Amino acid sequence: MKDIEEILRYFPNSIYTLLKNTLVQDRNLQNDLEEIRIRVERAILLKTRKADIIIDYQISTNEILQILEKLCENSIYAYKNQICEGFLTVRGGHRIGITGTAVIENNKIINLKYITSLNFRIAREIINCSKELLKEIIDLENNSIYNTLIVSPPGKGKTTMLRDIIRNISNGINEIQFKGMTCGVVDERGEIAAMYKGTPQNDIGIRTDVVENISKSKGMKMLIRSMAPEVIACDEIGTKEDMQAIRRSHDSRSKRDFYHARKNNGRYQK
Repeated sequence: MKDIEEILRYFPNSIYTLLKNTLVQDRNLQNDLEEIRIRVERAILLKTRKADIIIDYQISTNEILQILEKLCENSIYAYKNQICEGFLTVRGGHRIGITGTAVIENNKIINLKYITSLNFRIAREIINCSKELLKEIIDLENNSIYNTLIVSPPGKGKTTMLRDIIRNISNGINEIQFKGMTCGVVDERGEIAAMYKGTPQNDIGIRTDVVENISKSKGMKMLIRSMAPEVIACDEIGTKEDMQAIRRSHDSRSKRDFYHARKNNGRYQK
């Protein structure tokens, strides 16, 4: 119930009581709940993997604004950039999607007004869910990893799996004598590390550095220049620019490895 409490505290008292009573009555619902969706003048919807539970309570515009103000710690302006991206991340790594009327200037969203929907996505880590998959990723002979792409339909746990892979690669795995590697994470949408005021809310390992709310292209370049990662991880590869960024990062790593190989042979030529 702790994960749920972190979210329920943002709701007005009447909705808090209604949701808590619903969850207390059904322990399975507490464990299976993935999203709480609220929409202006419509019923509350609790989403699980198996079903949608409809609560007959119509949310008012004023209640939506009350929730948003709590999410923004009574300073909506301070969170304007995140709101324009369409989501906020709160303590615990939970993510709240936001929709409304977009204000456009120079082909860029500069504000969202008339907020109409909020989607509370409940963050849950599944420690060691990647245990079997790691056998296909880790190159034990060279204490390295293979270039890896995780593919599945939406909602099947790709990000959850990726997060646990990063944690294991970063920490190392004593059972198989795998030493930890320095990892760089480009968390463009804040779903891997779930940073809250600069602190990762998810366990991503002791050798992991994160750059958040930045494009993969810029983020990878920043990490390579500043943190010298041995592994770079990111989520949701979907554009030509993303693929180009991966190719450039791979080329940069190859050049660096070649340089060090030459250096070790007594020649410092690139």
